[in-house]
Amino acid sequence: MKWMKVALPVGVLLVGYLGMKGIEASASDSAITEEVDTRPTVTIEALSPEDVRVQLTSYGEVLPLETTNLAAQVSGEVERWNPKFVSGGLVRRGETLFEIEADAYEAALLLAEANLASAQAQLIQEEAQAEVAAKEAKTMPNARVTDLYLRKPQVMSAKAGVKSAEAQLKIAKRDLENCKVKAPYDALIVSRDISTGDYVTQGSPVAVINNIEFAEVTFPIAGFDRVFLSDTTIGSEIAIEIDDIQGATVKGTIHRDTGVVDNTTRMSYFVARIEDPYAINSSKPIVKFGSYSTIAFTGKTLSDVYRVPQELVTNRLLWTLDDEDRLKSQKVKVVREENGDFLIQGDFNAEKVVMSLPEYPQNGMAVKVIETTTEIVTAQAN
Repeated sequence: MKWMKVALPVGVLLVGYLGMKGIEASASDSAITEEVDTRPTVTIEALSPEDVRVQLTSYGEVLPLETTNLAAQVSGEVERWNPKFVSGGLVRRGETLFEIEADAYEAALLLAEANLASAQAQLIQEEAQAEVAAKEAKTMPNARVTDLYLRKPQVMSAKAGVKSAEAQLKIAKRDLENCKVKAPYDALIVSRDISTGDYVTQGSPVAVINNIEFAEVTFPIAGFDRVFLSDTTIGSEIAIEIDDIQGATVKGTIHRDTGVVDNTTRMSYFVARIEDPYAINSSKPIVKFGSYSTIAFTGKTLSDVYRVPQELVTNRLLWTLDDEDRLKSQKVKVVREENGDFLIQGDFNAEKVVMSLPEYPQNGMAVKVIETTTEIVTAQAN
């Protein structure tokens, strides 16, 4: 029995040893050696050239085309004024704003008419006498016939009297017309400084008015954007978004270039015009003076450019793949930055533009191309 106590553990150990060796032999026979691909993965896209019409934006304040400090051209007492002749009132071109007492100017007109009639009568009389003198002179020796005898000075004086009377009549008519002070254009009344019964003197300011036939917006263009202005910028139509009116956009026209580059900012300034800003002749949104506006218009067309996200271009280099799927950096020209993208041109492999780079890309680095989400979705759809 003693030998069994010794043989049993030895047998168990022997069986375990033999079993382990069998498992090792079996595992080594079935083991499959796999190669691990250590290449970094990238995604690529094929880019196509396109023609891009540059969109330019700027900003500016809406201001009146002109502001007039209105003054009376004659003196007198204010008899009445237009109910719309108040701050904020809108009046049309030629509409009477207020009237000055006209009795004295009506009397001056009558006196001027009378003076003209008298001067004309004097001229007729002198011309008749000159005609008689001319007939008599035909029978007289030439030595006795003088300009004074022919009444030439008297006729000239009478003609001058007529012209003087006509001038006085013209002034009298103008003064009488100026008793009614009229709007020189479609206007917004900014302020009024007179009331009924006030006495105004010639040339004294009585109101401030703004022209509302047109509004203007002076807006800057940065130096780097000037090269993208088209040859037809002046006179082109633009869209003007008014910040004070939610979602309101009105049409305007680029009227002129101010012709000056600011010494500090190096910006050029252009002026846009808005027709009928207070919509008295249309149903478009009212654009108030002093509103802040954003201006958008089109510039030059860039031909054969590629649009890429800005993060793909570093130091003017774009990463692509060669025919063996190795990284290659290629020099490109950044034509313009637009909405988070670069518009570029250059001689590069547009069929294999790397969209996701390894952490430390190197020229000649072998990479593995994986499908993008867009490509997978397209494949599933097909």
